[in-house]
Amino acid sequence: MTDAALTRRRAFAALLALGIFNHVALTGARVDVSLDALARGASPATVGLLIALFAMLPMVFAVAIGRYSDRVGAGTPMLAGSAGLAASISLPALAPGFPALFASAALAGLSFTMFQVALQHVTGEMGEPGKRVKRFSLLALAFSVSGIVGPLFTGFAIDYAGHRAAFAMLAVVPLAPLAVLLSRRIALPAPAAHEEHASGRGMFDLVRHRPMRRLLALNALFALGWDLHTVFVPIVGAELGLSASQIGAVLAAFGLATFVVRVALPWVAARASETQVLAAALFLSAGAYAGFPFASGAGTLAMLSFTLGLGLGGGQPVMMSLLTTRAPPGRMGEVAGLRMSLIQTMAVAAPLAFGALGTTLGLLPVFWGVGACLATGGVVARRGA
Repeated sequence: MTDAALTRRRAFAALLALGIFNHVALTGARVDVSLDALARGASPATVGLLIALFAMLPMVFAVAIGRYSDRVGAGTPMLAGSAGLAASISLPALAPGFPALFASAALAGLSFTMFQVALQHVTGEMGEPGKRVKRFSLLALAFSVSGIVGPLFTGFAIDYAGHRAAFAMLAVVPLAPLAVLLSRRIALPAPAAHEEHASGRGMFDLVRHRPMRRLLALNALFALGWDLHTVFVPIVGAELGLSASQIGAVLAAFGLATFVVRVALPWVAARASETQVLAAALFLSAGAYAGFPFASGAGTLAMLSFTLGLGLGGGQPVMMSLLTTRAPPGRMGEVAGLRMSLIQTMAVAAPLAFGALGTTLGLLPVFWGVGACLATGGVVARRGA
């Protein structure tokens, strides 16, 4: 291995560690926001609105963030995102109540998106193009670790120290990435030379081709399944009388499953096509959603969350690799931003719509409706993504 390759490998490993820290803060904040709101008497619709706020600003600004990352490099948005994440999560600790919860959700979502879009941009460019699937699998694997740690840590912190202290502890976590990025010890790729696409036409040019549109639509379905799990598992857990630590453990089971499937993904990818992996992931996720209304306790809820994590966790890295592979030269950050914008659009609309549906009709139509959407996506994926 050359010195340059070794330097890139070490830099990428360091970036994955920074991503874990920031994602722990975000996933923990989502749990604490939901449970704090429920403890204050919030309805499923209100909880859905709070979770939607995590995606509201990213929905609007993700493409612009991606273009900015293409133009100036990943360092500045990663730095700003880490600082913003620490500041926004501290708000409910400093001023408990619904106003702080709403503000924290909106600003934390935007801050993490700045970091995440830049990190995905770097992941696509750092190293050989032929190894992008491996790098995105490692990135997804890193987020699986934080997807386990964040909810689990937050649940226990709430039970033993309260919501306010949990927010304060989570706000400290992004300070580590902030310090590392300020030291400028990580060598990041230089901005790629590319044509400017300042107008909206540039973005629409990306989705002009049918294969790209289909990939983005499937990606939105994965986001639907992921975000609604975060919204409704705390609600179901509260209805079943589970403690915050038990609910955190159920969410951690989902994260554990994403870790397990991503460890196995290179082996699976060598034996199945990308479309087969996507279709299997969507069908498995649909089956999990069909079973959620029948959960009777922490055990069955954790088992269903684990099954869902296997499906959604297995499909996401393949999706990210396909999108970056099909991105035009010099526009990888913009494609990552467009992906995030569409994900966040779904993350805004779905909790609001399904939260209102759950408040009006109960949770069974919600779970089965999401399952039907995912199963339809599986049929589309089988025909070729």
